[in-house]
Amino acid sequence: MKRMTMTGGLLIITACFLAGSHAFAEMPGPDSASLWNYITKVSPYQQWSFWPDHQGVQPGRAPHGPFHKVYVNERALNSVMPPVQYGSIEVKENYNNAKELKAITVMYKVHGYNPKDGDWFWVKYTPEGKAKPFGKPAGCIGCHGTRASNDFILVHEFK
Repeated sequence: MKRMTMTGGLLIITACFLAGSHAFAEMPGPDSASLWNYITKVSPYQQWSFWPDHQGVQPGRAPHGPFHKVYVNERALNSVMPPVQYGSIEVKENYNNAKELKAITVMYKVHGYNPKDGDWFWVKYTPEGKAKPFGKPAGCIGCHGTRASNDFILVHEFK
């Protein structure tokens, strides 16, 4: 009986620790303000990883600017083939030629949000967090839609 109590206690401690972890934080809905809060305060995107084949600052192109840096959360990174897991987030920092941050663009996979276009919620933020456009912007979907077979992800190749 003592052993079960000790094991039970360890399970409770572990559960409490994990409950405080951002990995188990409730994911936001398809809402630009909630998503900004999530990627800047709950689970700061700059603490995430890069795609293994797209590390650090990379050359970019319009509409994202001449340079960018792409961060992905664990759900995206742990997706071994398309489509990526729901809750996957890709955050792209968009820089000008002087390497000044000009915008932050985000793809967020939300179950049932937009099935015909991969269930992605799209948003472009200013560096201060003002969002426009967001939701289902035709420009985002049109460009990323060229890679629908790669789950609309342009900068990473699934093997």
